Amino acid sequence: MITSEQVLDVLRRVKDPELGRDIVSLGMVREVRVEGDRVALTVVLTTPACPLTERIEADIREALQALPGVRAVDLRMTAQVPSHARLQTIEGLTIKNILAVGSGKGGVGKSTVAANLAVALAGMGAVVGLMDADVYGPNIPEMLGVSRIPAPRDNRIIPAVAYGVRVMSLGFLLPPDQPVIWRGPMLHSAVRQFLTDVDWGLLDYLVVDLPPGTGDVAISLAQLVPVTGAVVVTTPQGVSVSDVGRAVRMFERLEIPVLGVVENMSGFVCPHCGQVTEIFGKDGGRRLAERMGVPFLGSVPLDPRVVAGGEAGRPVVIAYPDSPAAQALRAIAQQVAARISVLNLQEPAMRTSPA
Repeated sequence: MITSEQVLDVLRRVKDPELGRDIVSLGMVREVRVEGDRVALTVVLTTPACPLTERIEADIREALQALPGVRAVDLRMTAQVPSHARLQTIEGLTIKNILAVGSGKGGVGKSTVAANLAVALAGMGAVVGLMDADVYGPNIPEMLGVSRIPAPRDNRIIPAVAYGVRVMSLGFLLPPDQPVIWRGPMLHSAVRQFLTDVDWGLLDYLVVDLPPGTGDVAISLAQLVPVTGAVVVTTPQGVSVSDVGRAVRMFERLEIPVLGVVENMSGFVCPHCGQVTEIFGKDGGRRLAERMGVPFLGSVPLDPRVVAGGEAGRPVVIAYPDSPAAQALRAIAQQVAARISVLNLQEPAMRTSPA
């Protein structure tokens, strides 16, 4: 007769390809039951956005079906995102991971990438917040089609919700066209309030859209909370690549792991003839990643539908889900989630927060 111990021994041969360890030692295997020739179990992945879910499931089924006496496998795949260890030390903070999205200059589509990453992660089943810390150009509300936040509750700010993402932005609090002319202390206070005075609830990921450059807001964020990792956005153009390289070095000095580089506006595909025109050059983001020694997460093609979706308040991953740009952004979101899982595994004090 098959035993639970035999099932676990077999599953120790199945590895999570991203984490590089077997799924039993990672604590992913739960609720193993053996009923005659039927094995039932639950496998809990480290993110619902895992890009290798199908591969892991196939490996599990193959391993179990090779066990003598097993004729049926009842497998339930689910996910529970682990918390970044140092974030758990902050009392009252219910955010498991903070993801900063930055660039060394404006005009590279950083906010567009941040908004689409947040919406893509939420669409895959994660609980996601989006903090618009680009105080000089707080346009996330417009990109997501929301104009106001709910009334406060229990003296806390309640974020808006768009496409399953909890959203907070200075754009909700200012009249249109009013500039933000703030110095360092006021910027620091705004970032702190957005982190502590907003009722985010329990989040798997808080995506933070930083202002362009290497200034006060990024420094304040790093001083206030341990940031799990950062994504930097560039275009292929040489000038953009040079500036974004400085942003990579800024994150390194702030001891924020750089998860990788996203190359936005990487090439225009003519909708009529299919010809690709490299308007801003080619492979600048990839070369930057190689030079800086950080991962290259992928390219997002230049597509008018990205702009149209943003202006209509419908991110491209929602408005045009089958477009090359949307597919690229979803793949990048999966890579980001996987790299966060790897970082959390490497944290010596890592433990999983209650679901």
